[in-house]
Amino acid sequence: MYRVTLKCLALKFLLLISLFSSRFRTCDARQSVYWKGNRRSIAEGESSGTINVLDYGAKGDGTSDDTKAFEDAWKEACKVEGSTLLVPSGSTFLVGPVSFLGKECKENIVFQLEGKIIAPTSSSAWGSGLLQWIEFKSLKGITIKGKGIIDGRGSVWWNKSPDYDPDQLSTKMPRTKPTALRFYGSNGVTVNGITIQNSPQTHLKFDNCISIQVSDFTTSSPGDSPNTDGIHLQNSQDAVIYRSTLACGDDCISIQTGCSNIYIHDVDCGPGHGISIGGLGKEKTKACVSNITVRDVTMHETTNGVRIKSWQGGSGSVKQIMFSNIQVSEVANPIIIDQYYCDGGGCHNDTSAVAVSNINYINIKGTYTKEPVRFACSESLPCTGISLSTIELKPATEKASLRDPFCWEAHGELKTKTLPPIQCLKTQKSPGAASKSYNDAC
Repeated sequence: MYRVTLKCLALKFLLLISLFSSRFRTCDARQSVYWKGNRRSIAEGESSGTINVLDYGAKGDGTSDDTKAFEDAWKEACKVEGSTLLVPSGSTFLVGPVSFLGKECKENIVFQLEGKIIAPTSSSAWGSGLLQWIEFKSLKGITIKGKGIIDGRGSVWWNKSPDYDPDQLSTKMPRTKPTALRFYGSNGVTVNGITIQNSPQTHLKFDNCISIQVSDFTTSSPGDSPNTDGIHLQNSQDAVIYRSTLACGDDCISIQTGCSNIYIHDVDCGPGHGISIGGLGKEKTKACVSNITVRDVTMHETTNGVRIKSWQGGSGSVKQIMFSNIQVSEVANPIIIDQYYCDGGGCHNDTSAVAVSNINYINIKGTYTKEPVRFACSESLPCTGISLSTIELKPATEKASLRDPFCWEAHGELKTKTLPPIQCLKTQKSPGAASKSYNDAC
């Protein structure tokens, strides 16, 4: 009797296990179906922290305004540290002026750009004019990377007679032209792999940023497009820019006041205006730039090579600069220091100047079309500590061969023979430079 009872209990227990297992499998199967239907992007290889703009209303057809979808996706991405906002490949997104703000945003957000973002060409989208189109502001650890393109469609801004959108009653674009992509007040900024083309003005700008890394970056705009700097830095420190190709209508890289510890290497520049520090000291302002290294750079058919430029009347200093391993090809002016810079005319003589000191040129070779070396330094505050080694610059044309190196109040030393011979450099420090050292108060 006990055996029969135990046998019955065992059968009931097995039946209960079977029913429980069946229900568990059914629940698990339903859960699998649910996640399969609601994690489309994850099935495509994204992480669980990926926010796809298509899931927030973006059309990606190149004509619908996707600005709000981008803003909504950003708000969602900001909730999770290390999340990724995905702009997928295969789509073109029309996005108006937009700011991705760091307030209440977690750290280390990734903006994964694989598709294409285009700017509006109707003047109504820009109001009376804006300083930037796409802005990332006040963030910690922000990365924008991918194989995608940001297209500013700048021809409507550059032309005297702007293009008209056939679908809209477009009017003339505002006088103020926007930067395509700007980072402001951010710490730990990475830009990798993307392309910015045809920006209305500067392509990529860093303002008040710390710890910047730019690599495998491309800009592409015509050589005659006005003020389209490739990369512009101001009031920013600790930046590395490398393995990038910059074609534009202004400076390939522009380094402005407040910049220090900038390292640039393995960059191809052209067309454009070369790599410039300045202009500094405009409208009697104080400028401070220090510890800049530019090396392993090629420049072709640019108006300038490596340049330092400042306005009369400014104050502050440019010091501890290294230009090394620069290859130039048909560059108009390969080496320039100009303390009399004046853009647009109407400038007045002034005794005050931004001090220039400890500038090193090493292994700069190639061809020029206008003038190989020009050191135009201030009479009241001469350039000091200029050092030149292994300079070999040959004329690309017979006309260029008629121009000799030019020096005015430039002091330093030749560590090797140069081609052409630079005989105008003063080898003793100017007493005037010493007496004006107060100007270097950075």
